[in-house]
Amino acid sequence: MRLSDLFAFPSHDMAIDLGTVNTLVYVRGKGIVLNEPSVVALETRGGIRRVRAIGDEAKLMMGKTPENVETIRPLRDGVIADIEVAEQMIKHFMSKAHGRPGRLLRRPAVAICVPAGSTPVERRAIRHAAQSAGASRVWIIEESMAAAIGAGMPVTEPIGGMVVDIGGGTTEVAILSLSGLAYSTSVRVGGDTLDDSIALAIRRKHNLMVGEVTAERIKIQIGTARAPAEGRGRTMQCKGRDLVRGVPAEIEISQAEVAEAISEPVNQIVEAVLNALENTAPELAADIIEQGIVMTGGGALLTDLADTLSQATGLPVVVAENALFCVAEGAGRALEDTVYQGVLSEA
Repeated sequence: MRLSDLFAFPSHDMAIDLGTVNTLVYVRGKGIVLNEPSVVALETRGGIRRVRAIGDEAKLMMGKTPENVETIRPLRDGVIADIEVAEQMIKHFMSKAHGRPGRLLRRPAVAICVPAGSTPVERRAIRHAAQSAGASRVWIIEESMAAAIGAGMPVTEPIGGMVVDIGGGTTEVAILSLSGLAYSTSVRVGGDTLDDSIALAIRRKHNLMVGEVTAERIKIQIGTARAPAEGRGRTMQCKGRDLVRGVPAEIEISQAEVAEAISEPVNQIVEAVLNALENTAPELAADIIEQGIVMTGGGALLTDLADTLSQATGLPVVVAENALFCVAEGAGRALEDTVYQGVLSEA
């Protein structure tokens, strides 16, 4: 061991998957150390708005707050909607990831994931938020590239690969080769869109208003990309407010109803993948036939979605191991390993 190694300061550099639904933080040398909802609870007293809770604690308050407290998501469709609140959320998560922020010896360098379709203005907002939260240097990496690295795809080799990352606010579709994106697109359809579609269908069919937490629970428990071959499939109880009588009510909802409710956003995801394949160079297309399509993100876990995509494209489709963490892990690896240095940018 060299003498310089004995006195070297531990690195606090980190990668942040700043998602619409969840934020994950990867610390150099430690891996993923934080996974919390991207939710902030704000309390207004005497006309002054201040942060009351962030993350897990704030999510528990969703739909259950008094008049002077509101829960918001500072990110919508993968980009910052409320920059001031986003700054406070990022600062909180950075501090929490390090345990005791007061003992930090230097400001960390941070790699942040952004959607492929984000504009320069949106990227500057993310950079500004991270710098204001205490980052010394901010790197930008596109979510689809980070997802591919996290899924173990050979992105640095001259081999074409296709990744479909379905997050809370956006779906990223990309063709990758030689540490770059040969083609990429981002459609603003994701887990939140599925939740909204479920809530709207229940309201129209059953005159029952349900909150986004309940809609998300329905999606996770019985959500499916295609209707069961026979009958209604599995069912679950769903509670909400009866819009006709104005009182709390409970109904039973089936997989067939959920599949019908989310058919439109599922078709939009399939259409985005088909459009990407149409714009793929012949040699890359040949590689994709061999490699198949890799799905990442929370939305990839929707029952039968991989089979639906495979049937539509005629290609093998696999869901990455640890699909929920691929983007954060990929961004972390890009920060740690010089092999991936070319995928990070400061633009």
